[in-house]
Amino acid sequence: MIFPENIGEYMSIDEVSLSQGELYTFITNKNGKGKNGTLVASIKGTLAKDIINVLEKLPFELRKKVKEVTLDMAKNMESAVKQSFPCSTLVTDRFHVVKLAREALQHLRIKYRWEELDKENNAIEEAKKQGKKYITVELENGDTPKQLLARCRYIIAKKPSDWTITQKQRAELLFSYYPSLKKAYEHTLEFRSIYELNSRSYAKQKFLEWIEKSNELQIKEFNTVSYTVKYNLEQILNFFINRNTNANAESFNSKIKLFRANLRGVTDTAFFLFRLHKLFA
Repeated sequence: MIFPENIGEYMSIDEVSLSQGELYTFITNKNGKGKNGTLVASIKGTLAKDIINVLEKLPFELRKKVKEVTLDMAKNMESAVKQSFPCSTLVTDRFHVVKLAREALQHLRIKYRWEELDKENNAIEEAKKQGKKYITVELENGDTPKQLLARCRYIIAKKPSDWTITQKQRAELLFSYYPSLKKAYEHTLEFRSIYELNSRSYAKQKFLEWIEKSNELQIKEFNTVSYTVKYNLEQILNFFINRNTNANAESFNSKIKLFRANLRGVTDTAFFLFRLHKLFA
C-alpha cells in the first residue's frame, strides 16, 4: 500500500510482525502523530529491493521533499532509504544505539552469574566427595552471589538517581564484589550521557573518546559496541541536528500490535491492512 499524499519532510521506517512472524515494513510520517495521515507505505517483507520497488512508485518530486528519515541500524533499511529518498539525511535511532551498550553490560552480568553457578555446582560436588553437607555462601544482605547478580538486572539498567534505598545497598554490594562490573556500568552511563549534549561536534569528540576508552578497558562485551558505533558514527551524529528519534515508529508499531491483540490475531492479512489504511492513512 502506498499513500503519496501522506509524504512529509520528516519520516520513519521500521518493521513489524503482523501474523505468525511475517514481517512488514512500514514507512510513516512523523507529523501524522500516529493518527490519520501517518501511513505512507506498507510493504511485505524487509528486503531492500522490495522496499525500493514499492517506494519508487511514489512520485520522485515528492520523494525529493523528504529531509530526514529515522531508522534502526539494519543495513537493508539504510540502502532502501538512500536510494528511495536521495535528498534525505539518515538518522540512526538513539534508543537502538543506547540499547547496544546496555545489552553489553547485561551480557557481562550474565557471564558472572554463570561463573557463580559453576562455582556453586563444583563446590557441591566437592562437598559430596568429602561426605560433607554443602553450606551456601551468603553475602551481607542475605543474597547468594548468583542471587545478587540475578536481582541486579533492573538496577544496572537505571541511573543511580533512580535507585531506591535497598537498590543502592544491593548495587554497592554488587560493585564491591565485581569491580569490573562497576567499570562497565560507569562506562555505559558515560555513553548515555553523550546524548544529553546539544553540539554535534562535541558529541563526536565524546563518542571517539568513549570508543578509545572501550579499547583501554579491554572488556570484550564493549568491543562490538565500540566498533558498531565507529562504523555508524556519522548517522548516529545526525541525531544532534534535530534530535529526532524513531519513537513515533515504535509507537505506531505498538498500536498495530495492540490492534492485532484485540482482534485475537490476524487471520486475513489483506483485510487487516485495509483496516490499518482506514485508521492511519
